[in-house]
Amino acid sequence: MSTLSAMWETVKPTLVVWTFGFSVMTAVELLAPRERHSLRGRLPGLLFWAIWLAISGVAYAGFRTLWSALGIAPLVTLPTGAGWQTPVAWVVAPLIGAVIYDFFFYWCHRAQHRWLWRYHAVHHSIREMSAVNAFHHPIEPFVQILLIAIPTSLIASEVGPAVPAMLVLMHLQASFIHTPSRWHLGPLSSVIVDNRFHRIHHSVEHRHFDHNFGAFTTLWDRLFGTAWMPEKDEWPATGIAEVDQPRTLHQWVSLPVAYDRATDATSRIEQPRAPALEI
Repeated sequence: MSTLSAMWETVKPTLVVWTFGFSVMTAVELLAPRERHSLRGRLPGLLFWAIWLAISGVAYAGFRTLWSALGIAPLVTLPTGAGWQTPVAWVVAPLIGAVIYDFFFYWCHRAQHRWLWRYHAVHHSIREMSAVNAFHHPIEPFVQILLIAIPTSLIASEVGPAVPAMLVLMHLQASFIHTPSRWHLGPLSSVIVDNRFHRIHHSVEHRHFDHNFGAFTTLWDRLFGTAWMPEKDEWPATGIAEVDQPRTLHQWVSLPVAYDRATDATSRIEQPRAPALEI
C-alpha cells in the first residue's frame, strides 16, 4: 500500500496542473470561440487523458527510480541561476530550461513523424481539436522518456523560486496551442508558439505538412527550416484523411492498426494496373 501511496504522491501534482490547464483553456474556448465544439464531444478526450496521464505518471516514476538506482548524474550543469540574487535570474533561468527542453521535444516530435507516425497519427487524427481533444496514443510517454527525459536528465541547471510557476505556464501553453479560440499571442507568437502557429502543424493541407514541430518556442523551427508563420486568417481544418479521430477506448488504442489497414487499402487501390498482354 505504501508503494501505491508514494506513486499517487508522484502523480498528483501532474494531475492537478493538467486539470487546472484543461479547465482554464476550455473556458477560453467557450469565451472566445473560433470554432464551436460540444462539451459532450470533449468527454472521450477527458477519458483518454485520464488514462494517458496515469500511464505517463507511472512510467516517469519508474524512470526516475531506475535513474536514481543506477546513480546516473548530469553530465553538464548550466549556471543559469546566477545565485538567484535578482528577479531577472528567476525568470531567465526557467526560460533557458524551457528552450533547452523544447530542443529535445522538437527532435522527438520529428522522430515521431518519421519513424513512429502510426502511433503519433492518433494525435493528428483529431478533427474537433481543443485543449481536451489533444490526446496522444498511450505508447507516447515511453517515447518521450527515451528521446526527451533521458537526454534532459543529463543537463542540470540551478533551481530557483520561479521554476514551479514556469512549469504551470508551460502546461497552460501546451493546452492553449490546441485551443480553437480567437485569442492568440499576437506579435509574441513570432517567438512563443501559440494556437495559430500550432494549428498549421495539424493542418489537413498538404502544403502545411511537416512544419511547426516546436511546442514552446518557434526558435528551433526557424533554425532548422520547418517554420510556417501563419497569415492573419490562416486557420486550416485539422485531422488526417486515412482515419477519423477515436471516440472509444478501443478506437484510441487500436488506431495505429486501423491506420495501417487504411493506408494499405489505399495503396492497393492507387497501385497502377499491369498492362494487358498483347496476343
